[in-house]
Amino acid sequence: MLERSVLRDKIFLFIGIITGIVFLGVTGYMLIENWSLVDSLYMTTITISTVGFSEVNGLSYEGKIFTIFLIIISFGNFAFAITSLTRYVVEGEYRIDLRNLKVKRTIKGMNGHIVIAGYGRVGKKVAEDLLEQNKKVVVVEKDIALIESLERKVKFQFIPGNATKDDVLVSAGIEKASAIVTCMPNDADNLYVILAAREFNKDIKVVARASNNEAVSKLKLAGANNVVMPDSIGGAHMATLIATPLVADFLEKISVIGDHEVNIECIECKDLPDQFLNKKIGMLDAKANTGVNIIGLRTENGEYIINPASEIELQAGSTIFVLGTEEQIQELKKYLTLN
Repeated sequence: MLERSVLRDKIFLFIGIITGIVFLGVTGYMLIENWSLVDSLYMTTITISTVGFSEVNGLSYEGKIFTIFLIIISFGNFAFAITSLTRYVVEGEYRIDLRNLKVKRTIKGMNGHIVIAGYGRVGKKVAEDLLEQNKKVVVVEKDIALIESLERKVKFQFIPGNATKDDVLVSAGIEKASAIVTCMPNDADNLYVILAAREFNKDIKVVARASNNEAVSKLKLAGANNVVMPDSIGGAHMATLIATPLVADFLEKISVIGDHEVNIECIECKDLPDQFLNKKIGMLDAKANTGVNIIGLRTENGEYIINPASEIELQAGSTIFVLGTEEQIQELKKYLTLN
């Protein structure tokens, strides 16, 4: 069964109120006064619309009591239905419902996307960087005005609402998401989002923002894979610019984003052609063939090796980290037939 949209529900509500009042009036006059359908409809219409026209025929005692009752119950409800329906169309509320319906249908077809809870300074930067890596992003933000101002300028889906609400996370497709980044300014909110995300999706990768050291352990205990303190990272970078400026300048040239001069990227060994599996790293000869340097390796046991020796074997569960320009890395992928 197709899910009924909010748009249809609101329209049906307004029309339902008007139809119910009209039906009540027509039925009442036909039963009490024995009038025809047309006369009853006419009397009902001039009564609930308060136009003040004279009655079709003289009213009996019971008919007058019923008319008073009809005026009392219809005056507020009829006015509410008409004004609400007019405002819904004229002020463009229906466009918001149509947009939300379109977004829900789009997200329903997504799989493996990344949910970002909160679109403040941190959330905005996370979304921008993920989009540069061609990731599918869904942002949950409770500031409706912000969503309306950005919805035509961004290339990701917005879900209006508070990420601490379970139904909002479900609307963001949390059950099929590959990861969630909760970067709201309140640690308690981030803690709840982590717990809720784990409840809906046990395998989801969770990255959380923390405002202080005390919150880090609690967020990890709740189920966060990684916890980041933006203020701490910013402060450490500023200190590096003073203490070792050349190192800082060099590191700024390196990124995981393709638009930078030098990039770091990881390649899972399980994706390598069979002739390279269980063989030594030196057999790749990556430097000579593509100019890319293999700077690290993560073993099947989760151990990280910096500048791995050429004699180390490439196991299916391992991951190699390569350093090079975007062109060099693309050339390596072609060489390894990964594209």
